[in-house]
Amino acid sequence: MKLVFAAALLLSASAAAQAEDHLFDELRFGASASIQSGDEHEDGVFPEVTLFFDPFGHNEAIGIQKLVRPRIHFGTSIGTGGEATQVFTGLSWTADINDKLFAEAGFGGLIHTGDLDDDGDGPALGCRLLFHEYVGLGYRFDAHWNVTAQVAHSSNADLCDGPNDGMTRAGLQLGYKF
Repeated sequence: MKLVFAAALLLSASAAAQAEDHLFDELRFGASASIQSGDEHEDGVFPEVTLFFDPFGHNEAIGIQKLVRPRIHFGTSIGTGGEATQVFTGLSWTADINDKLFAEAGFGGLIHTGDLDDDGDGPALGCRLLFHEYVGLGYRFDAHWNVTAQVAHSSNADLCDGPNDGMTRAGLQLGYKF
C-alpha cells in the first residue's frame, strides 16, 4: 500500500515539475453507479473526481504519437450508503475521432474500502489493492470543456486468495482542460 502511495506521489511530482503553465492538465468531476447485478450490485451513486497530468507531452503530440504518450490520472470514486470508496491512479490514452469526439482508455491500480469477503452485500473483492481499467467516449464543447461517458472495472485478476467479484461502474464526468 505504501508503494502505491509513493508511486502516485512520484508521478504527481514528475508531472508538476514538467508543467510549464499549470500543475494539472485536466480536472473531471461527475458521478457513476454500479452496473452489476445480484449480490455484486452496489447501491447508491458514486461522486467522482479525476485529475490528469501530462508529463509525457500528449497534448503536443500529433496523430499516432498521442497513443505512445499517455497522460497520468489520479482520482477517487466516493462510496455512499456504506459502499466502497476507491482511490485510483494509472495511465490514460486518448484518441481523437474528430475535432469534437474522442475515445479514451486507462489502466492502473486502486485501493478501496469495500468488502473483502462474501457477506452477500455488494461485491466480494478479495484484497485491498486492485487493478483498475476504464474506457470512455467523450465530446468536446470547446477548447476547455468536455463531457465523458465511461465504464470502469476493478478486480484483483485472481492474484489474491479469496473472491474476485470486482466492481463495475458506469457514469458521466464533466471535464475542464486547463
